[in-house]
Amino acid sequence: MSATPVHPDPTRPEIGATFFSVWDVGTPERQRATVDAIAATWADRPWPTRGLLSYSVYAGTDGRSLLHHSQWTGEEAYDAFVRDHRRERNGEIDAAVPGIERLRLVRARRYRSLPEKRDGRRPEPGCVVVVDVEFEGPDEARQRAWVDTVAEAIEADSGDGTLPPGGISAHFHLSTDGTRVVNYAEWESERAHIDALESPGEGVGSPSPLWRRVRNFPGMVRSDVARYRLLFSTARPGEPAEGPETAEGPRSAESAARAAG
Repeated sequence: MSATPVHPDPTRPEIGATFFSVWDVGTPERQRATVDAIAATWADRPWPTRGLLSYSVYAGTDGRSLLHHSQWTGEEAYDAFVRDHRRERNGEIDAAVPGIERLRLVRARRYRSLPEKRDGRRPEPGCVVVVDVEFEGPDEARQRAWVDTVAEAIEADSGDGTLPPGGISAHFHLSTDGTRVVNYAEWESERAHIDALESPGEGVGSPSPLWRRVRNFPGMVRSDVARYRLLFSTARPGEPAEGPETAEGPRSAESAARAAG
């Protein structure tokens, strides 16, 4: 492996739309094979559109899922990519790894991030935790209110808005259909997140009225938590790598593809 894939920065100002997609590929071996096939589709093609800022793929610690995380200048750039490029790429991936189940795709925009302020460059995450919250119907005010309640609960726990030990950042995205919140959270390690869940109280956060409101928020249907590790990332050519202390400068699709192989 010639390089290490770099986690994208969810806060970069050019982002107008963020997409999260989950695939079920069945086994750890098929996770690796699918990511290799994905990397191959990026290694031998020019960058598809200036509207795509970054694309990253993560393997779920469940040994079967893959998370696709892409950053775009706007939804119209994504729709054009789907029209002109996605079918051919997916055909190559499916030929290499037949039987992939594509579970869901969430179109979203970032609403807010915690902590509110950064002190210098963020450390490179060792684990990404995705919290996917679904509500009973579209309501953007409810999406925002739930996120604001989480932020208030975290601030009440720490006194200054810092995350639990091992937590680097939490980036809350509202689905454009008004029904979901996706928290893309960066952690130092999988172990740090597990320790936070197992801390005294009801998971992350104290058993306070604010956390009880978060967990029993009016209209909330379900909340799923999944842990992932980054296997492949690529950014628009000519763009600097984003933020982490281990960033090595500009990364092309070809160099990122080699990193995944």
